Amino acid sequence: MSYFVTGGTGFIGQNLIKLLLNRRGKVYVLVRKGSMKKLDELKNRWGAPASKIVPVTGDLTKPYMGISPAQRKKLDGKITHVFHLAAIYDLKADAASQEATNIKGTSNAVRFAESVNAKRFHHVSSIAAAGLYPGTFMEDMFEEAVGLENPYFRTKHDSEGLVRKKCGIPWRIYRPGIVVGDSETGEIDKIDGPYYFFKLIQKMRRALPAWMPTLGLEGGRLNIVPVDYVVKALDHIAHKAGQDGKCFHLTDPKPKRIGEVLNLFADAAHAPQMSMRVDARLFNYIPGVIKQGLYMLPPVRRIYREVMTDLGMPPDVLKFINYPTRFDSRETQKLLKGSGIVLPRLDDYAWRLWDYWERHLDPDLFIDRSLRGHVGGRVVVVTGGSSGIGEATALMMARAGARVAIVARDKAKLADTVRDIQEEGGEAQAFSADLAELEACDAVLKSIYSEMGAIDILINNAGRSIRRGIASSYDRFHDYERTMQLNYFGSLRLIMGVLPVMEKRRKGHIINISSIGVLSNAPRFSAYVASKAALDAFSRCASSEYSDTGVKFTTINMPLVRTPMIAPTKIYENVPTITPEDAAAMVKQAVIYQPQRIATRLGIFAQVLHAVAPKVSEIVMNSAFRMFPESAAAKGVKGDQAEASQEQVAFASLMRGIHW
Repeated sequence: MSYFVTGGTGFIGQNLIKLLLNRRGKVYVLVRKGSMKKLDELKNRWGAPASKIVPVTGDLTKPYMGISPAQRKKLDGKITHVFHLAAIYDLKADAASQEATNIKGTSNAVRFAESVNAKRFHHVSSIAAAGLYPGTFMEDMFEEAVGLENPYFRTKHDSEGLVRKKCGIPWRIYRPGIVVGDSETGEIDKIDGPYYFFKLIQKMRRALPAWMPTLGLEGGRLNIVPVDYVVKALDHIAHKAGQDGKCFHLTDPKPKRIGEVLNLFADAAHAPQMSMRVDARLFNYIPGVIKQGLYMLPPVRRIYREVMTDLGMPPDVLKFINYPTRFDSRETQKLLKGSGIVLPRLDDYAWRLWDYWERHLDPDLFIDRSLRGHVGGRVVVVTGGSSGIGEATALMMARAGARVAIVARDKAKLADTVRDIQEEGGEAQAFSADLAELEACDAVLKSIYSEMGAIDILINNAGRSIRRGIASSYDRFHDYERTMQLNYFGSLRLIMGVLPVMEKRRKGHIINISSIGVLSNAPRFSAYVASKAALDAFSRCASSEYSDTGVKFTTINMPLVRTPMIAPTKIYENVPTITPEDAAAMVKQAVIYQPQRIATRLGIFAQVLHAVAPKVSEIVMNSAFRMFPESAAAKGVKGDQAEASQEQVAFASLMRGIHW
């Protein structure tokens, strides 16, 4: 017995061929030249003798699938079964490619099967062929399909119609439900069906505790079947006598609603359950003209596309939340009775699907997390790059292949940093400037553009911090002027200098090193926090204006870092801090992921606490203000500050990273 399989290197095809090989038959596999390597890998996996697997090069979209007359002559009379599985099973595919593959490809497969006098043609269709039929779709129904406007539904329906009306040899049609991974291993090769919701579930798990009930949607029933059940049923029915001219539903007789399915996967992911579910049918009561009008608004369209892209969902997927069709499979179940082929319960294998997806298919796994992939060969400007966070960041960028421009006042320290980078084989240039002077900002940018070219990433790290209570600053107004001049106006001048070029090039990234104090409203740092808060506010406004230009803004609310800037405050020698290298790692995260903000969990908690309970936040901060006294340097006197008390150390450890 010999078989000819199209789509043999696809997910269902490779699992079916494994079963066909167990029947000791020879399997001819249609394969494109570009897929020969994949077929060779599958041969090793199947473990069958090479003589049992015969590749036939061709192209599904060409007449007779691109198989030459000479090849067809050799196959004449040798093929018992043709299994046509090659098709596009993807809601994201465009209409033209679906028509070429699903409709024209099926026509070519039928013509080929007839030309080699195959005994039987098996067409693997889909439940999509029923369209959006409102009710139960029987196995002998076809013309009754409705709601075929979507290209995927329409092409699956039309390709099945070709087989029914134009196939000149005995045929059988199979309509699988939504095919997911193997119920034993979870293995699958692409994201489809319920997998589109996995990223949403993962984000919920990361944001919320598992015990927290959440709001979700309830909709139609998702007919989910694992691939191992589909191929076993297909193989079994294909070899049963007297079943020609029939259609078989390889579906779940008792499908679950979408809310139940999502909760099964949420449970598998240890994510919050969607305990409160809104029936999506309620949205049907909103007049279509209103929904269409809202979607026509540019901000609504952009937000919708952005959210769907972030979640990895095709734009049309939410249209099928209220999927109305159920599928009767009683005839198929009769044929499977006594065969030992039983549909596994989704409850029993959902965790395997989730586990395989998260280990092998999660889109985050394929993000280039190497810093080199994002900065290699690019010009990165680091201000305040001669010491502390800036020096660690400059070294890190150079090691990743960036062309680093280091800006600072101290020429000697700049030279030392550049020498360290060059000794490691990196590329860096020093640019001395006092960024508190606006003319110096303009001049240093002009020099960088002249000597290194366009700036890809600007890291505004240079800053001045003053730890002094307001009562001690009544006669020191210049403290506020100095911090604002460097931390805000200096950084702003650089940003305004690079933005025109970045906008013109449609790419660029501005990273501002801010402080956790902006989120926690740290006492004794009113001058420093106010200057950083001003830069944060500007960045939020700018990101809104430049969102569609390719220019990104990231604010890093940095926790307390052990740098020369905090050295005058001796009490910091006894409280938890992070190293400049740890801080540079946060900059690395900003470069790779380009978020609008990076902050520690404590920083975010402090911001939320101030938003929902400002009086509580005020009391906590006031307690800290009284607990941690003014430093000797802030008082303008000489002398060592007393060692931190146990109470101070305990409080600082609890509020790890906040400036006191």
